[in-house]
Amino acid sequence: MRTLIQNATVFDTDTLDFVGERAIEVEDGRIVAVDASATANADRVIDARGRFALPGLIDAHVHFRLVSLDFRRVSTMTEVEFGIRMARLARETVERGFTSVRDTGGELRGLMSAIAQGETRGPRIVRSGQMISQTGGHGDVEGGPREVPDCACQMRHTAFGIVADGPDAVRKAARHLLREGSDFLKIHVSGGVASPSDPLDSVQYTDAEVAAAVEEADHRRTYVTAHAYLPESIQMAVRNGVRVIEHGNLLDEETARTMADAGTIMVPTLVTYQAMGDLGRALGLPAANVEKNASVLEAGLRSIELAANAGIEMGWGTDLLGETQNRQNQEFAIRAEVQSAKDLLGSMFLTNPRLLRLEGEIGRIAPGAAGDVVLTERNPLDDIRVLADPANLRLVVQAGEVVCER
Repeated sequence: MRTLIQNATVFDTDTLDFVGERAIEVEDGRIVAVDASATANADRVIDARGRFALPGLIDAHVHFRLVSLDFRRVSTMTEVEFGIRMARLARETVERGFTSVRDTGGELRGLMSAIAQGETRGPRIVRSGQMISQTGGHGDVEGGPREVPDCACQMRHTAFGIVADGPDAVRKAARHLLREGSDFLKIHVSGGVASPSDPLDSVQYTDAEVAAAVEEADHRRTYVTAHAYLPESIQMAVRNGVRVIEHGNLLDEETARTMADAGTIMVPTLVTYQAMGDLGRALGLPAANVEKNASVLEAGLRSIELAANAGIEMGWGTDLLGETQNRQNQEFAIRAEVQSAKDLLGSMFLTNPRLLRLEGEIGRIAPGAAGDVVLTERNPLDDIRVLADPANLRLVVQAGEVVCER
């Protein structure tokens, strides 16, 4: 199948600017030419005159497995219910313009298989698989009391995470996930908002446990990312080779310098805290989680300013859960309060492809890249908030096929 998008003002990722009107030719899912004028016959021709063409959007922190903020309901769902909800979330993600995502925690093999077989539409997914957590950590999501284990080697798991204590158990969990096809590993080194049993200010894991996960990822030529808020937790992760920090809301200046010196990337996710603050109670989020959310929400923009001032490279993510995932595009508007449009588009189209390890394939409109294109009638460099409302994305093309036309 050949699709031709004519007369589009095309975004150039190398310069982070628009380069004038071009014709974009997509054949069998990939861009084959970007020319000043149309040169080929096509199965579908799209006139994009007056519109601005961007690569398909990329979200570097999603959770398709976390299908609801009502955690009690989630704990009783069948796999069929999960599948139906996950398929809907995946389809709606693409319709909002996000053709590639990095899922940072949860069992997704069924969803990915359904997308690959055409049973549902969804984005290109790069995944960590289940999160690795200590007992009582952010990835220990089972509520209620648990029997005392017979030995330190015992491990528990859910569809969301693997609970592993001690370097040997962490190593085993890492090897299992890599064997099962995880593209990278995710660990938790501080408390979290959405988890039931860990204080927000808790430090989780030790140097030896973090180092074990990093060593296993290194051996597979991939990397470890860490959920982290606290400066102490972030510094522990960085000194043991963790290459990406998710969130980082409680970042301080000293820790920002440490990250910058190490070349560690940070993926802020501010919209999720806003969404949980607005909707959490009504959707069943427990009161203790709502209280934890408030403390990281107010620190979010400050952490981005600290990171930018220190020279930390930042990705673009959302971390939205369940019913709040329809706010995905609003991360643009929130971060626009402290970052320029070019900085935000650089996070999405330069940094995110490296986090997904798909450089050259996504994040650009160029021959050889995936045929993923979004069209808007307004220039996002003039006001990046145009991308904060999916209604402004007049056309979403994934692998040369029109997914959504408004």
